[in-house]
Amino acid sequence: MKAIFSILLILSLQLSYSQKVVTTKDSRQVKGTSASGFAAELTGENEVVGQAFNKFIKDFGKTRSAAGLTTINSPILGGTTYEKNSTYAIVKGDALKTTVWIGLIPAEWPEADVEALTGTIKDLVYQFGVKFYRDQIQKEIDQTQQALDATDRKLQRLMTQNKDLNTRLVNNEQEKIKIEKSLEDNITEHVILLQKIDANKLSQDSVTNAGLQIRKVLDAQKERQQKVN
Repeated sequence: MKAIFSILLILSLQLSYSQKVVTTKDSRQVKGTSASGFAAELTGENEVVGQAFNKFIKDFGKTRSAAGLTTINSPILGGTTYEKNSTYAIVKGDALKTTVWIGLIPAEWPEADVEALTGTIKDLVYQFGVKFYRDQIQKEIDQTQQALDATDRKLQRLMTQNKDLNTRLVNNEQEKIKIEKSLEDNITEHVILLQKIDANKLSQDSVTNAGLQIRKVLDAQKERQQKVN
């Protein structure tokens, strides 16, 4: 029971906020020159966001990382593969917040392409932010579902135990009538069984209430996931 309520407390704390992805135009120093692009600050540990970001950008070209900079060669942007060009990605943060950035060095691209790809790069950063938050919320949903399943299994065991205890109680009462000579021992067992039934009912009520609260947490998480934009 203590474990169930600890899980409930942790899951309740996860509902205190909802994430919104905001992209901003941002320039970075890349290879000794100014690179233009877009960034988004995300709530999440640098290592966690970085792993997800690196996996995400691998779908958009051939990546190579060195000294905190990831180069994306032959990038696929807006459905077009730019064989002779490169874009760049940077992840930087701490245990609480992490900023992801994607950009290009204008001098390496035809001017027309630079202007055309501005919106594409911005969308790419935004898409990652939304995907990251939704994936994190899905993990919370999975954990909540596991907790809910655990309460359901616990409740089922208690109900089975309750049925068994009641069956034993009926048998005990019948035995009480038939065996007057063992009345004292019978009364003692009778009292104990009644106490166990009362305790079982209290446990059922507690687990049922925990299940209801967890369901509320699960519904709120799913609603929060849908609000990510």
